Amino acid sequence: MEWTEPGVFEVAPGVNRIPLPLPNDGLHTVNAYALDDGDGLVLIDSGWALADGEAALEAALGALGHGFEDVRRFLVTHIHRDHYTLAVALRRRFGTKVALGAGEQPSLAKVIARTRDGQVRNLAAWGAPHLAERWRTVVAAVGEDELRDYEEPDEWLDGSDLVLEKRTLRVLPTPGHTRGHVVFVDVDSSLLFAGDHVLPHITPSIGFEPARPALPLGDYLDSLRLVRDFPDLRLLPAHGPVTESSHARVDELLAHHEDRLAATLDAVRAGAGTAFETARALGWTRRNRAFAELDLFNQVLATAETAAHLDVLVHRGLLTTGDAGGVTVYSVPAGERRPGTGEG
Repeated sequence: MEWTEPGVFEVAPGVNRIPLPLPNDGLHTVNAYALDDGDGLVLIDSGWALADGEAALEAALGALGHGFEDVRRFLVTHIHRDHYTLAVALRRRFGTKVALGAGEQPSLAKVIARTRDGQVRNLAAWGAPHLAERWRTVVAAVGEDELRDYEEPDEWLDGSDLVLEKRTLRVLPTPGHTRGHVVFVDVDSSLLFAGDHVLPHITPSIGFEPARPALPLGDYLDSLRLVRDFPDLRLLPAHGPVTESSHARVDELLAHHEDRLAATLDAVRAGAGTAFETARALGWTRRNRAFAELDLFNQVLATAETAAHLDVLVHRGLLTTGDAGGVTVYSVPAGERRPGTGEG
């Protein structure tokens, strides 16, 4: 059975996976996890505040013998709408408590304040002014209805253990996909509720958020190693099927990004200067698609992720940066010869 099939699926004693529909072309489903907590439930992630998602969640809870009024708490891995907004919408009607990682405060504040130009400025600095103008038009068209389910949570999670009625969850801040992303570890049951931090079939986007940190990919790699330091855990991701080894997938993700860093460095050595030029020189998705084949949203994501890789290479001393009229230009350090040139 495909992991996207609707229903309720027990993945561990007292833990059920609930796939919820998404309207996206790429990701069609997000997993919420319902944890038995005595005579009520705790949900990890909530889904997107859409009628289809709410109906699917209500049906799933009903199959477990519960309703929305029995959900005591939403524990949300990160700020993205497919994880956070249905929790906020249901809180208005049922008073359910909502918790979110403390590191999301800067980005959430920008969303609530309707600050919409952060990525536009970034795209200009990454050498993609035409993408910046197209993105400005997209952002300006986002209606208030799409933003109304962004409110502050009831609780900011800071890494302290959460003691529930039937289990204790260790909260791990895992910045990278977003700066406030958290995962939840049930050490006693060897379960990792991974959100978008560790996904079994895809790699999460890096560096695309309202309040972008200085080194998002560096944060992500450190967060992967943090999870790797735990004993091998059963991986319960937000997108994709449950798998048996967190270690195996973390090792694959670490290797993938090292390969990507090497390819990014080679692109600069071959003459790419900006994040946009470098992104155009790389292949994208598992199909190694050309940058020009991507739609606008994915071109923006690709440029942001490329900038994140370039900045790690600068941090490692393998590249240097300069400023050309507000555009960040990357180059190999003086003394390293570019192939096919006479430059030192």
